[in-house]
Amino acid sequence: MSFKIRKKDALDFHSEPTPGKIEVTPTKPLATQHDLALAYSPGVAVPCLEIAEDKEKVYKYTAKGNLVGVISNGTAVLGLGNIGPEASKPVMEGKGVLFKKFAGIDVFDIEIEEEDPDEFIKIVKSLEPTFGGINLEDIKAPESFKIEGELREQMNIPVMHDDQHGTAIISSAALLNALEVVGKKIGEIKIVVNGAGGAAIACTDLYVKMGATRENIVMLDSKGVIRKDREKLDAMKGKYATDRNISTLPEAVKDADMFLGLSMGNVLSPEDLLAMAKNPIVFALANPDPEIAYDLAMSTRDDIVMATGRSDHPNQVNNVLGFPYIFRGALDVRATAINEEMKLAAVTALAEMTKLPVPEIVSKAYGEKTIKFGKDYLIPKPLDPRLIANISSAVAKAAMDSGVAKTNIDDWEEYKIELEERVGAEKRIISRIISAAKKNPKRIVFAEADEEKILKAAQLIADEKVGIPILLGNEKKIKRLIGELNLDLDCTIIDPFYQEEKVGAFAKIYFEKRKRKGATVQEGRHQMLDRNYYGAMMVETGEADALISGLNSDYPNTIRPALQIIGVEEGLTRVAGMYIIRNKKGTFFLADTTVNVNPDVEGLVNIIELTHRAVKFFGFEPKMAMLSYSNFGSAKGDVPTKTAKAVQIAKEKWPEMIIDGDIQANLAMNKKMLEKTYPFSDLAGHQVNTLIFPNLSSGNIAYKLLMEIGASEAIGPILMGMQKPVHVLQAGSSVREIYNMAAIAVVDAQATANKKNK
Repeated sequence: MSFKIRKKDALDFHSEPTPGKIEVTPTKPLATQHDLALAYSPGVAVPCLEIAEDKEKVYKYTAKGNLVGVISNGTAVLGLGNIGPEASKPVMEGKGVLFKKFAGIDVFDIEIEEEDPDEFIKIVKSLEPTFGGINLEDIKAPESFKIEGELREQMNIPVMHDDQHGTAIISSAALLNALEVVGKKIGEIKIVVNGAGGAAIACTDLYVKMGATRENIVMLDSKGVIRKDREKLDAMKGKYATDRNISTLPEAVKDADMFLGLSMGNVLSPEDLLAMAKNPIVFALANPDPEIAYDLAMSTRDDIVMATGRSDHPNQVNNVLGFPYIFRGALDVRATAINEEMKLAAVTALAEMTKLPVPEIVSKAYGEKTIKFGKDYLIPKPLDPRLIANISSAVAKAAMDSGVAKTNIDDWEEYKIELEERVGAEKRIISRIISAAKKNPKRIVFAEADEEKILKAAQLIADEKVGIPILLGNEKKIKRLIGELNLDLDCTIIDPFYQEEKVGAFAKIYFEKRKRKGATVQEGRHQMLDRNYYGAMMVETGEADALISGLNSDYPNTIRPALQIIGVEEGLTRVAGMYIIRNKKGTFFLADTTVNVNPDVEGLVNIIELTHRAVKFFGFEPKMAMLSYSNFGSAKGDVPTKTAKAVQIAKEKWPEMIIDGDIQANLAMNKKMLEKTYPFSDLAGHQVNTLIFPNLSSGNIAYKLLMEIGASEAIGPILMGMQKPVHVLQAGSSVREIYNMAAIAVVDAQATANKKNK
């Protein structure tokens, strides 16, 4: 996806609230003098001596085994060229963030001011005691080939230049599956490679290892076709020089079966595409503009199988499908290298994974009913949570089989479980929601549009096509703020005070809904000047798909208009509020945290139903604990009685539901203790991920404590049970939190529309 990035937004992101994107966080408690003595002097001497006696123990007593050095000299940074090591640091920090997010790997980024390859090699080689692996990044070719080759020879830890091999591995997996789709064999196809940099040569090398023949490959650089009769031809390009009497791209692609582009945008013309063989495979990987635009290519030929580097088209060749999981597998067996066998294992694993049934959670994230193997699905989606288990285990096994692993894995199923737990694959919940929202953006009305944070969030929503913002408020003030904030928001602005006709129409609708509640038309006119009422009426009448408010108003005053106008979903008696809490231990759903003060048994059953449905909506299987100060009747009182009764009714109504209680919170969250103490419980053997509170005070206190002192991130509050989507912001929400809530509102609106259409 090509996003509009504003200079100020990018600079603010990298500078606030603290400079950069990374920090070092201790993994041990450092609360007492004893802790400090163990962490440093004199206690640290003990592991030092152990390691001095046996260097391999460095993996046991330090973080080396999960630490990768992301190293660059800044000579080929993204598309920016040789901008120097300091200027490359934001990119290297970004790479570190991806390692952590997708594979749980820690990173130190190191930027080296040295362009001489021999000196660079010496410096990186000297860092071997520090790291478990080295990821070389953004180093210009041909020096990158020499640097990586010699470091692989000299070092006894995994070394990989991801710019080259990451692209090679992902595109190779896509190629294997593309060949299967079109019914061709790799040893027979004619390949044209436009580009002769590190990535292009690495891709071609790997294609050859998979069976492609050099005689069938034509490579081009900025001078044209690389021919054997060219003067001063370097060795890396020379191995793909052709003796054919051709010089240009149009000549090269005639009757070719595959085009691989790692060059620049719009260099492949429709005429070139038409000249290719039947069922051509086109990997146009230049970013942000492919060598031929996707829509143009698809309209030129209907038999084309295409991949690009962009997320807004099928088959995105994205390096994040490879490098985190390749290093994860290599580190976990303490591999001494990332060899060809490990790369090919990653290729095969990616290709085979594409043919497996795609989990519903992935289909939802990409807004598609079904995703299945074929010309539009050649490689897995980047947000597929199965990637770490499949790719890392394949790489680890290849390392063991090829003799470069220092440790072995015996139980592969247990290893896969550990991988998923380590990275917290479910933490990508918001990424999946945002991805789903982009597939079918809906109209979101913001009732507090004269707030700076709302406008910044609306700009982000519009830029990334997550939704279609509608702004309610004083038009002059909103436009003034847009100018002051240097935004270019182009969306509908509505000031209810200047909507005489619409206010009158809405007032009549309000009167019809509330006339048996004592309302009058005049009261309705007065209420419609309130933006929460006006926004709720827009959603009710279909002029908007979702309402977001609450940034600067209290919760009851925000939801009251929506309840009066839109109402509770048919078949329900109440709404409820839920927070999603994410931390190192996982993702947890807490309800009711915002609405029902002291629900009775029937109310708790309603909350159970709403929460169960909401958790499934977010792609999780609910394991629900009904919390109390009692364990299965160990204490008496109103709370244990009503919670136990609510659970009993829920089990009778929904026998397939995994729920139990009354139960104390600490026991519910401790899987081993629960199984040992109460093996009869329906929760025994399950890790609880959903907590139902007996009243508002306990739920509200719990989530706020977790947010403030529990090192947890919160998403919410999510309002459950409304007839149409209404979501209330937490007071003081950040721009990112507003954006996240908007994405949730859009997906909620999508689901509401789907139900209506059934």
